[in-house]
Amino acid sequence: MTQHHNDPDVIRDLLHTPAAWAVVGLGDNPDRTAYRVALWLQRELGMRLVPIHPSAATVHGSQGYKTLSDIPDGTVVKVVDCFVNSGRVGAVVDEAIAERERLGIEALWLQLGVIDEEAASRAEAAGLAVVMDTCPKIEYPRIQPGDGAGAVTD
Repeated sequence: MTQHHNDPDVIRDLLHTPAAWAVVGLGDNPDRTAYRVALWLQRELGMRLVPIHPSAATVHGSQGYKTLSDIPDGTVVKVVDCFVNSGRVGAVVDEAIAERERLGIEALWLQLGVIDEEAASRAEAAGLAVVMDTCPKIEYPRIQPGDGAGAVTD
């Protein structure tokens, strides 16, 4: 059980405001969850994708980069969506904090099963919103604009 509580208003804003999402762990393997969820974000929610993966592959028509630091200046990324295991996500969070101002990062989304309370605290202390241990495809049907309903967080 996580201690972090996801703010339903933050989730609603992130899922209902078209923006660029840097999807860390998004490669060109269609069998991976990141591949399918990113395609859903793009097709269903109108998000622009910025794939982040060691292969730097172009995925779903979007140019990939090895790291957040490799994203070119002038690119605005609202959300960093983390499809990496909990033991590695802290480094991604620290890189997002370091790149926050340059890329305009506003939020981190740690996918279902990705939990790092210390990293979430560092991100929030740096002014980033954090959603942890859930998936946009799970949250979207639960949170609609103006419905007044919150996400289940525990």
